Amino acid sequence: MKIGVVAASSRYDIETARKARTRVAELYPDGSVQLEIHPGAFGKWGHFAGEDQARADAFLQIANDPRYDALWFARGGYGSCRIAEAVVAGLEPAARKKAYLGYSDAGSLLAALYRLGFPEVAHGPMTGDVTRDDPAAFERALDWLVRCDKTALEPSVTMGGRPTAAFNLTILSALLGTSLEPDLTGHVLMLEEVSEALYRIDRLFFHITSQPSIRRVAGIRLGRCSDVPENDPAFDQTPEEIARYWCERAGIPFLGAADIGHDAANRVVPFGRWRG
Repeated sequence: MKIGVVAASSRYDIETARKARTRVAELYPDGSVQLEIHPGAFGKWGHFAGEDQARADAFLQIANDPRYDALWFARGGYGSCRIAEAVVAGLEPAARKKAYLGYSDAGSLLAALYRLGFPEVAHGPMTGDVTRDDPAAFERALDWLVRCDKTALEPSVTMGGRPTAAFNLTILSALLGTSLEPDLTGHVLMLEEVSEALYRIDRLFFHITSQPSIRRVAGIRLGRCSDVPENDPAFDQTPEEIARYWCERAGIPFLGAADIGHDAANRVVPFGRWRG
């Protein structure tokens, strides 16, 4: 199996790439799984891993190459929305035949691919997660890409047979109303956030749940909202209380917790109906 790694957003680190390749070689010493990192992942253009067109070209070179079985996002940060339209315009038939995995800022491209009907799109750990103290996220994602391991899934995915989707709150809020927004009617929508104050999480839920398109989802599950900055004065509501409040106002069922987030426990959520 050949997995291509692309940095569609912020710069990728050479040492992180080395760790990712080393770990794959340790897990698959027979060479049956190969991790190939596109050279463009190490590009530098201000905040980004190269200029917009360079990042779009790198994504398309992996996506359109039939020799690759999967495209795995290197990391998040910011920038994938800047290249999404160029990526959509350049996709070829071979791109539909591979798996795509990422989360956080990668959500812009995952949304675009799902909107186009790509069948193997999933929210889940990226190669950059290999640097966490606990390597479980990296290995879980690899298990999913290599053999669609059911144990890598967010537990509720296999319940009820409803289609699923997952996003970072900030990314989904920015996508709504754009040409990248997928139809999530009837989906269980899972949401998570990192490094945002509670009042901002509240504002994001206001915007997301106010959209007519989102009010057609089957329900919302809340993943972890981590590294929340302190607020003065205290906001005095938890992320779950915020989610419940806005779901109730919008008439959207709140379905409880989701095992996703910017951490080593982050699990895989396929877009669409799980076909296990």
